[in-house]
Amino acid sequence: MKIKSAEFLKSCTSSEQFPEFEYPEFAFFGRSNVGKSSLLNMLLGKKDLVKTGSRPGVTTMINFFIVNDNKSFVDLPGFGYAKLPAPMRKKFMPLIKEYVQNRKNLKLAFMLVDIRRTPGDYEEEIIAFLTDREIPVAITITKSDKLSKNQRAKRIKEIETSLGVSSDSIFLSSATTGEGKRELLSLITEMSQTSSRTD
Repeated sequence: MKIKSAEFLKSCTSSEQFPEFEYPEFAFFGRSNVGKSSLLNMLLGKKDLVKTGSRPGVTTMINFFIVNDNKSFVDLPGFGYAKLPAPMRKKFMPLIKEYVQNRKNLKLAFMLVDIRRTPGDYEEEIIAFLTDREIPVAITITKSDKLSKNQRAKRIKEIETSLGVSSDSIFLSSATTGEGKRELLSLITEMSQTSSRTD
């Protein structure tokens, strides 16, 4: 898949604001500061299309982007950041679940995991919620450039064990080096051909 165009569409705080279209949709989930925005910019070949910040919790709404005029990429709020106000934290998970329930054209969910962190209850809850609705999940390990080759292999095994997934479901990526871009875009192309949910 070659990115020819990418543009921001809108930010939403409730399902009533979600855009209506039949484009195949790809959503990016993960903890605050896991590198969602940086990964999206890397995939789209844009330096700052998706806003990034040094302070965790920058993404507080669901952001929709239109890619090549025929696909939708979605940046979900980062979850699990303790320093965010409690009312905002409590709103995130229901909003994320509301998104999943309402998007019949959602083809694939990317669950981002920082290679230096061990996934926990947040990741497990969202993965279970997605798989219960038969939405494929690609575990995408971010910031892979931060560790040596041997350290990476060890952490991948630990993440596989923590989430109970096989290596087939895991993709390495780095927004700094561009690692994983080709593989992730190829996966998006492949999944674009699958049929939409009817539930």
